[in-house]
Amino acid sequence: METDIVDVVGAGLAGCECVCQLADRGVRVRLHEMRPQTLSPAHHTGHMAELVCSNSFKSTRADSAAGLLKNELRRMGSVLVSCAERAQVPAGGALAVDRDEFSRFVEREVSSRPGIEVVRGEVTGIPDGHVVIAAGPLCSPALSARVLELVGGEALSFYDAAAPIVDAESLDRSVLFCQSRYGEEGTGDYLNAPLDREEYTAFIDALVSADRVVLKDFESGDLFQACQPAEEVARKGPDAIRFGAMKPIGLTDPRTGRRPWAAVQLRAENADRTAYNLVGFQTNLTFGEQRRVFRMIPGLENAEFFRYGVMHRNTFVDAPRVLDGTFRVPGTKVRLAGQITGTEGYTEAIASGLVAALNTYADLTGAGALELPRTGAFGSLVAYATDPATVDYQPMHVNFGIVPALEDGRRRSKRDRYAAYAQRALTDLDAYIASRPELFSVHRG
Repeated sequence: METDIVDVVGAGLAGCECVCQLADRGVRVRLHEMRPQTLSPAHHTGHMAELVCSNSFKSTRADSAAGLLKNELRRMGSVLVSCAERAQVPAGGALAVDRDEFSRFVEREVSSRPGIEVVRGEVTGIPDGHVVIAAGPLCSPALSARVLELVGGEALSFYDAAAPIVDAESLDRSVLFCQSRYGEEGTGDYLNAPLDREEYTAFIDALVSADRVVLKDFESGDLFQACQPAEEVARKGPDAIRFGAMKPIGLTDPRTGRRPWAAVQLRAENADRTAYNLVGFQTNLTFGEQRRVFRMIPGLENAEFFRYGVMHRNTFVDAPRVLDGTFRVPGTKVRLAGQITGTEGYTEAIASGLVAALNTYADLTGAGALELPRTGAFGSLVAYATDPATVDYQPMHVNFGIVPALEDGRRRSKRDRYAAYAQRALTDLDAYIASRPELFSVHRG
């Protein structure tokens, strides 16, 4: 194994986790990244592990699928989950991070490992030998074409969107109030912009009639459901977004002592709280229309935008038909990792990078392939994403809808059922890790 070098293409979440895991197991790695020389439509910097959409890694609750995945990754020694926890900013029950701090922590982890060589520049062909393509759903057109030639399948695509970020100094704190849902007034990790019924109606009318960048009416299959532009949600009905991103439940406007008709929540982007993200307001509006429409939100009349929301097309392969159970292209030494496989989400991308590393290491050492328990958050997602019986494949987050049912037949509340899923998953994963020391024993140094 001393002479083997693994090429990992893409220094995003999956690629950075992958190279750190391989290097910690004594494997030499070349990490290729086209930025900053060549930027994608969604990236703004050349930093590793740049978060291009939200700064949230979702829930930390142990009885949620997202929280379970984080616990699974901690048990498997994830480097990037540790980075995220060190870069954490307040976000209630979610793991949100300071984007810049997170990237800095990841870059330090990569640079601290002498077995990793970083190569800057666009990769237009697939290197020889063992390769992990973790170039994301926005990899360069040339590399995308080579991947599609390799898998011999059909490229699929969907639209993804990001929310705007505003300057905290430009917000009217006499209107906005601090409170997490169901928390006490004046406390919490979110700023809230309250709207009465008249303000809400005017805002929705402006939102749905505003000029868009991508001039089309979307079919449901075009949009990834977790990142639908706010204006597309609002088009589904006058109250659609009031039961979603703008739900006022659990909030009390201190000016009235009552629950507002609707509310927009703002989440801190960094530890200093100098920038805030409009939660749930990923958008396809033109920049000028974003200024006009979002300044209709009470408290944001003079908002200054650090970053406007953007929308872009993401590409992923038909994984159930072109990849094996380890996300390898059958008959090759090439694996895919991250969102290009259709496993959607930041934490899912980290998990796919870790799994790609362990399976590549297994190939190099002659060990058996990694087979995560099907009862787990990521094990069930891998099984779903590589099952030939999966039809109409679309990007998928971890969720409890794809894990095997509990076997005891007991009737439980949803909360208790999810807690039981999580407990079973971690028990099974602990047993599996203990049974595979050849994969999970790390000998960095």
